[in-house]
Amino acid sequence: MIDYVQLLILGSVAGFTIFLGLPFAVLRHLSPNQKGFLNAAALGILVFLIIDVFSHAWESAEEASVDAFEGNTAVGDGVLALLALFGGIAIGLLGLVLYENRWMHSKNFPQILSVENIKQNDTHLHQLFHEANAYRIAMMIAIGIGVHNFSEGLAIGQSYVSGEIGLAILLVIGFGAHNATEGFGIAGPLVGIKNRPKISFLILAGFVGGAPTFFGTLLGSWWISDLVFILFLSIAGGALIYVSLLMYHAGRKQTTNTIMMIGIFIGLFAGFITDLLIKFSGA
Repeated sequence: MIDYVQLLILGSVAGFTIFLGLPFAVLRHLSPNQKGFLNAAALGILVFLIIDVFSHAWESAEEASVDAFEGNTAVGDGVLALLALFGGIAIGLLGLVLYENRWMHSKNFPQILSVENIKQNDTHLHQLFHEANAYRIAMMIAIGIGVHNFSEGLAIGQSYVSGEIGLAILLVIGFGAHNATEGFGIAGPLVGIKNRPKISFLILAGFVGGAPTFFGTLLGSWWISDLVFILFLSIAGGALIYVSLLMYHAGRKQTTNTIMMIGIFIGLFAGFITDLLIKFSGA
């Protein structure tokens, strides 16, 4: 039997295993094909997360809608579930567009972008722009994964408050193992850039991606809500779709389509195998 404080500690551990995958960002002296492959493998992990997120979100929304249609629950419950699903997708997709346009371009990288527009042929400026873009994509991935991990934290907290302590512990173990691969997803865009990524940035990205597991565990142990669960899963799905498209666009500039597809397959394989191991554990 674990007490409440131990639950919160375990929720934190499950989130911060994301730091195990971040060191890949410091890899150097890679060829364009190697960088493209690692970027594609990270993309494959994100594609798996999209599949995983929407399968759970749709399952919950569909169940609520069917129950409402059959008269087992109020019609409004089914409508709210669908609104949470599609509204969350819109927030995830359009929210990152707004975040990118308002914060990433206008505040963090204004000098790089303005000079880039003036001198397109300057190699050094192109390198600066490439690195700025890598940081931008990595942070947006961290945000999308963070929202996803918040929903995982909700599952841990809700299992605990429902009295299913064993399930809560298994979820902590499973999500902890899974988050290590998510850390590589964040590191992917930063692999092989000329200047070593700043440690402060990697720490920040790790907190953005991992800390929501703790807060989700905390909230889930206080309050059970299927609507909140659906909403945050769908927000994460929308955000991950957005950053996946950015990563694919960037990866196609580095390597061939064949290497991209092989890398995506490896990432998908890692995601599904990790999830299968969680199922084998009984979670």
